Amino acid sequence: MQVPAVCPHDCPSVCALKVEVKDGRIGRVRGGDQPYTDGVICAKVARYAERQHHPERLREPLLRVGAKGEGRFAAISWDEALDRLAERLRTAVDRHGPESVWPYHYAGTMGLVQRAALRRLGHLAGWSRQRETFCVALSDVGWMAGVGAKRGVDAREMVDSELIVVWGGNPVHTQVNFMHWVQKARRDREVPLVVVDPYRTATAAKADLHLALRPGTDGALACAVMQVLLAEGLADRDYLAAHSDFSPAVEAHLMTRTPEWAAAITGLPATQIVEFARLYGRCKRSYLRVGYGFTRQRNGAAAMHAVSCLPAVSGAWQWPGGGALYSNGGLYGLDTRFLNGLDTVEPAARRLDMAQIGAILTGDAQALLGGPAVNVLLVQNTNPAVVAPDSLAVRRGLLRDDLFTCVHEQFMTETAKYADLVLPATTFLEHDDLYQASGHTHLQLSRACLAPLGECRANHDFIASLARRLAIDHPAFGLTAWQLVDRLLQGSGREGAEALAAAGWQDCARPFAEAHFLTGFGHADGRFRFAPDWSALGDDHAAMPTLPDHAELIDPPTAALPFRLVAAPARHFLNTTFTETPGSQRAEGRPTALIAREAGQRLGIADGDRVRLGNAQASVLLHARLVDGQLPDTVVVESQWPNAAFIEGVGINALVSARPGWPAGAAYHDTAIRVERVG
Repeated sequence: MQVPAVCPHDCPSVCALKVEVKDGRIGRVRGGDQPYTDGVICAKVARYAERQHHPERLREPLLRVGAKGEGRFAAISWDEALDRLAERLRTAVDRHGPESVWPYHYAGTMGLVQRAALRRLGHLAGWSRQRETFCVALSDVGWMAGVGAKRGVDAREMVDSELIVVWGGNPVHTQVNFMHWVQKARRDREVPLVVVDPYRTATAAKADLHLALRPGTDGALACAVMQVLLAEGLADRDYLAAHSDFSPAVEAHLMTRTPEWAAAITGLPATQIVEFARLYGRCKRSYLRVGYGFTRQRNGAAAMHAVSCLPAVSGAWQWPGGGALYSNGGLYGLDTRFLNGLDTVEPAARRLDMAQIGAILTGDAQALLGGPAVNVLLVQNTNPAVVAPDSLAVRRGLLRDDLFTCVHEQFMTETAKYADLVLPATTFLEHDDLYQASGHTHLQLSRACLAPLGECRANHDFIASLARRLAIDHPAFGLTAWQLVDRLLQGSGREGAEALAAAGWQDCARPFAEAHFLTGFGHADGRFRFAPDWSALGDDHAAMPTLPDHAELIDPPTAALPFRLVAAPARHFLNTTFTETPGSQRAEGRPTALIAREAGQRLGIADGDRVRLGNAQASVLLHARLVDGQLPDTVVVESQWPNAAFIEGVGINALVSARPGWPAGAAYHDTAIRVERVG
């Protein structure tokens, strides 16, 4: 039997699925018929049976009986687990106040209901809140600064494009459906593809033009492209006058940002910058897919704003197949206040930066915002011992004797090994949920098609049980996940869950004029902003450039640390999800440092050699591979491999500083390092 489902993992595609189910097990997983998914899914989800039926899935609650981090646990009942957890929570609140409890969660599931459960309980209990600084924190601000709304042009319009530009993303690894639509445009109309990325990604390898710039210099490249468009008559001045705040001051500023100026910053030849600018300017129906990766720098918000200016200068927004897409996350208009427990209370608790979990758990007063130490940590849907910056500090914090950690998970992650209590969680095939997407325009829901494995409980069910023990009341805790989906849809002015299930999905795409911002951008005056009001987007804005520019906020390389590290996503992992499946492990091989051939030869490094990457924070030992298609001062490690997969058990994020970009965001690709060959 084939049943419909929706992929829950942290990916813009949020694919519709068809899942073979027989005798309580799944077989092959295929792409569904939803118009954007169009039958295509990634290889790791296609072999999801490896993960769903993995022998190491957690099946019962576990209590730590060994030392923290040792990984020795004994099985207990759910009642005992909930009693122990509730008692520790009550004790922490009585002794240190509710802010001594920190619910720590993220995008292990993109389902709205299951993701909201821990947030709701934390809001109602007055626990410390979480400032979500992974992934899109920097890119959101940069996009909103200019566009003013978190939406863009439907990727399916690429069939009408004259040019496709993928800037700072690698959709072959991270959004395979987007590449499906790229390939349609290239096959049917021979549309050229340009990729802007510091290394020869799998996407860049398919491009007609690859601009391999230095990490963190995207703003300089974007400004130089605009300079050429303005200088050579390729800018659409009528469009600028009608739809933006473009002014003589903006033009005078951009005219100083020449290709030669940008070449010195980016490492690209000025001639290549001019070639790209002319191609972009002459193809009026240019489609710009703006990624997240290039913004994970301390200047990421400024870089995003500069890049988002390009279709305004060229006027590409006016045409079918023209314009840009960063995210459609703001498209759906769902009212989530009830779901998140914000309908009855406005939380006044501090908001702790999730990227600074290492500093927070090790007692840094500034990171703690002057409040109490965290005494109870509830972790759900994320694995901070691996994925958070400054991961060695995270591990030190998790080892605190006075910290009680509870992890609700599907597998014994490295974070779970440090926990006092580990609770088994369902997969998306074992619970109900509702999904919206950033990479497309469809609202979808998914129903459980398997019984929960062993004693696994869904996020919502676990949190509702905990809320009852803590005597924290809210109507959402008394509803099933399906009832919550129905309440969320109807409370947002839509038909209910049964209607959406019968339809399969709802396409929330806006009409052409609205989707292309011809009826106005998201600001009050309806104009795109070249001169953004950064003060409206955050408090710490003094260092932000007032006009599109390259912001000198990144950590500069030095004689001692001459290389810049990019910790990019691996194709067959998704953060640390799928690192446990045999198919993904075989496909990835082992942690590898991609080093430019020229730099490797200069350092006496050959393919397969062991190399040490280091800085003042840590050092990491792994194997090298010499590659073409990146600048000599760029090093790339595709991860997130478990820490234990590295030669010395220290993973790549040990090198990454938790010092944020503005306004707050993890700067994963802003790391200066040294590289040494090891024996």
